[in-house]
Parts: sequence; structure tokens; C-alpha cells
Amino acid sequence: MTNYTIEEKDSFTVLGIGTELKSDYTDYAGITKEKADFWHAVKEDGKLDTLKAVATNDYIFAVNEAVNNKMMHYAGVMTKETLPEATRVIQFPKGEYLVVKGEAKTAEELSNTLTGIAFGQALAEAKNVAYVGGPNTTVEMGQRNGLVFGEMWIPVVRK
Repeated sequence: MTNYTIEEKDSFTVLGIGTELKSDYTDYAGITKEKADFWHAVKEDGKLDTLKAVATNDYIFAVNEAVNNKMMHYAGVMTKETLPEATRVIQFPKGEYLVVKGEAKTAEELSNTLTGIAFGQALAEAKNVAYVGGPNTTVEMGQRNGLVFGEMWIPVVRK
């Protein structure tokens, strides 16, 4: 039994800097490497810090979204501001979300673990809801006891 909840969330906006994932959607190792390389780059070049400077809270969002038949991945923050470096303003709808909580040694490990649990187990177990697309995100919320903690949020509809 997977630990997940269904939660009502207000609509929110994430300002993101993104990259197109070129690996096939079934190539988990390839996608994981592309995401890791992307996160390393946005931390090294200061773009993540630029985003954090306009954030309304301390959360860091790792957003996955299909845009024009491309798999996109974004580093983002919750904000009402815009930046020239940003590549997309991502709208998350008001509604129900499947939420998986967890913690890990690194933000990357947290994102990979939560994504695996959410798509590999929780959505299959959640018989009364379905994911019908739209952006989904892992949310790095902070650190405690030497671990990064956060959640995965997937918009769902009732079956």
C-alpha cells in the first residue's frame, strides 16, 4: 500500500526555466540523466538563484509538462513575477491532486523517488481518480534531520 493522499489545491503559477527531454518516455535512465544534467546546469549558471529571488516561498518545483508534443522539464518557483530568463509560466489548475510525500538525501533523489512511487504505484492504487495530463511537479519543501523533504503533486479527476 502506497502512502498518498488526494488533496484539494487552489490554482497556482510556477515560473520556470526549462529544457526539452529528448529521451524516449520509456527510457527512465535517459530521462533521469537529462534531468540531473539540467539541474546541475541551472545551479551552476545562477539561474536557479535568480528564480529563487522572486519566489513567494522557499519551495523549489521540478515540473514535468507535455508542450506541443515535447516532454518538457522545468526548474521553477511559485511567483506572480516574470523574468527574462524564464522560459514558461506554468498554470496549475484548482482541483484535486494526488500527493505523495517523502524525504531523501538529495533533491534529485527525492524527485526520482517520488516520481517513481507516484506513477509506478500510487496512481494505479488510486481507483477513484485518474491523471489525464497537464503539468505535474515534485516540490522540494525544505530540509530536516539532514534530509530533503517534499511532495509530488499530480492533478487528477474523479472517475
